[in-house]
Amino acid sequence: MRRAALLLLLASWDASAVVIRDDVADLDHRMAASEFPALADLPGEGHGVLIAPQWAITAAHAVSWQHALDVVVIGGTPRAVRSVVIHPGYKSPPQPMIEAALKSGDWEAFFAFTGSSDDIALIQLAEPVMDVAPVPIHGGAVMGKVVRIIGRGATGTGSGGHALNAPRRTDLRHGYNTISVSEGRWIGYRFDEPPNALALEASTGSGDSGGPILVAVGDEWQLAGIAAWKRGIVTGTQVQPGRYGETSYGVRLGNYADWIESTIAKGDTK
Repeated sequence: MRRAALLLLLASWDASAVVIRDDVADLDHRMAASEFPALADLPGEGHGVLIAPQWAITAAHAVSWQHALDVVVIGGTPRAVRSVVIHPGYKSPPQPMIEAALKSGDWEAFFAFTGSSDDIALIQLAEPVMDVAPVPIHGGAVMGKVVRIIGRGATGTGSGGHALNAPRRTDLRHGYNTISVSEGRWIGYRFDEPPNALALEASTGSGDSGGPILVAVGDEWQLAGIAAWKRGIVTGTQVQPGRYGETSYGVRLGNYADWIESTIAKGDTK
């Protein structure tokens, strides 16, 4: 039971899904899957995004716990998986660090450790996807830009957040936020409370790590990042995910352009 509780708590710090303003109807955040068919659903929880006909990108922690990832769903169709390539710089937080944070309520060491990890992975599909267009990767500057987030995970509102054991596979939702962090591995945004918030301001929840962080370029959406972790609100020793004031972080894909390109090139020759 202790081990299960630790895993549950750790999952609450990972991303993403959509937590919304208290004064906006949930229906305003619902979306049809056809609006973004390149979204990949991992088994149970977690996402990825199709970035090439035979490749999807995701967060490493979203696939590292799965013993064998053999299928993902893209565009409503199950797609067989050939292989998963996790970045060699990925590392998961050690259990003693999590236990110490649970006892003391001091999560700074945990946040620092998480921020030093290369939380990115690529999924090679068994066959190219011919009926869904891949999403281009955006490698340019995003500081100050409004981005769109999408996910099916835990949901709630900013005043209450969501429970640690909330369902992590719900209806598909989207929302927006403004990038306030863009450096090194990460891009990030803060979940602001009205009136200092966008009309469809949103943040990440639990259960959709690897989901897209999209920036508009002309008339298309490009993939600037994938949801990874968040600096949540802690009261005493209690975690309160999805509350106003938390900062969500996504992997800044521009930082990993060379690794992505070389990994895909190697895989395509096998």
